[in-house]
Amino acid sequence: MGDGYSAAVGQTLRAPLDNRRAMPAAPADPPFAKLTLAPAYRVLSDDLRRRIVAGSLAQGEALPTEADLAERFGVHRSTIREGLRQLEQEGLLRRDGKKLVVSMPRHSDLASAAERALRLRQVSFRDVWQVASALEPLCASLAARQITDDELEALARNLEHTRAIVQAQGSPVDVDIEFQALVAAATHNPALLLARGPISLLMRAGYAAIAPQLPQSGARLLQAHEQIVAALRRRDAEAAEAAMRRHMQDYRRGCEVAGLDMTQPIPPG
Repeated sequence: MGDGYSAAVGQTLRAPLDNRRAMPAAPADPPFAKLTLAPAYRVLSDDLRRRIVAGSLAQGEALPTEADLAERFGVHRSTIREGLRQLEQEGLLRRDGKKLVVSMPRHSDLASAAERALRLRQVSFRDVWQVASALEPLCASLAARQITDDELEALARNLEHTRAIVQAQGSPVDVDIEFQALVAAATHNPALLLARGPISLLMRAGYAAIAPQLPQSGARLLQAHEQIVAALRRRDAEAAEAAMRRHMQDYRRGCEVAGLDMTQPIPPG
């Protein structure tokens, strides 16, 4: 057991130390982050909103008084008042005398709120036209399968009104928006109605922008509406969808002829 043995033992003893030195260092703990705590009124409104959506607070049911809610949630009445105000603005609560009652938000209120948000995001005329070109033909197709006689009569009255406006060389913007809304309502699909609501309001801005530049467009618009209604009367979903798609293409061409830059954001209403 000479120098060779001693050298071998030395290598064996040093090996674990060498391995430890080669191991990567443990990662450092991340720095502490500040906690973000929601305001009490928002916690309250979130809780009540969940109850309303889940149905545990039913439509038409009156809420407890502010004092009762403050006692139950363990907060000041001012916090209760702020949380309830938020739900009122969302249309989930409405005033009935001195009581607050659970309510269903109206389509028009939801559409207006979404329209404002889209304008703030500076959506362009083209953005809106692309979505409308998908939704409106779908509405026509579904309406052809669901439309009632009363709904067909409402469309017939709209056509008569449109015809009178065109003959008087007036603006057909409002009756066109009404026409599209009547077709959409005939789908009896609440999800689709909510989806197209803000798009319809934004499309109106485009119609209003090009209509004065295209006084001859009224006759073409009337013809397009007549074709759509004829297809709906036949319950021909394919023809109704095709006619509405052509109508959307006419809108795009009208924008080009009127010189409207469709890449521009829709201006504030």
